[in-house]
Amino acid sequence: MSMLVTTGASLACSFGTLPSNLVVTSQMMTQVNGQPVATIQDGAPLTNVAGFGMCSSLANPAVASATAAALGVLTPQPCVPATAAWIPSQVGVTAGGLPCLTQDCKLQCAYLGTISVVSPNQVSVMTE
Repeated sequence: MSMLVTTGASLACSFGTLPSNLVVTSQMMTQVNGQPVATIQDGAPLTNVAGFGMCSSLANPAVASATAAALGVLTPQPCVPATAAWIPSQVGVTAGGLPCLTQDCKLQCAYLGTISVVSPNQVSVMTE
């Protein structure tokens, strides 16, 4: 089973230049290592998912406009995510009645980017 994602998890976008951290706001009761567990409701742009530095997707109107103004030279612009919904990989675990995010879940951006979990912010402890 994949690890659960918690607040502070590191995210990456396929068109972004920098990582971002997830902020969980959907529920606070279910925790792992003292951090709230993320659910499929934690995908709101700028609230749960901050920007990823610069965006290089031509589906982003700001990038398309800047690239056109530069006579076709790709001109990345500041990332402002336009997230749709998390695609859960496993629906068995819930928190507050909502499916939890696991490290292999993906979040789609309207600008064709795919946001993935780089580090779920959960520590796995092995004992002998």
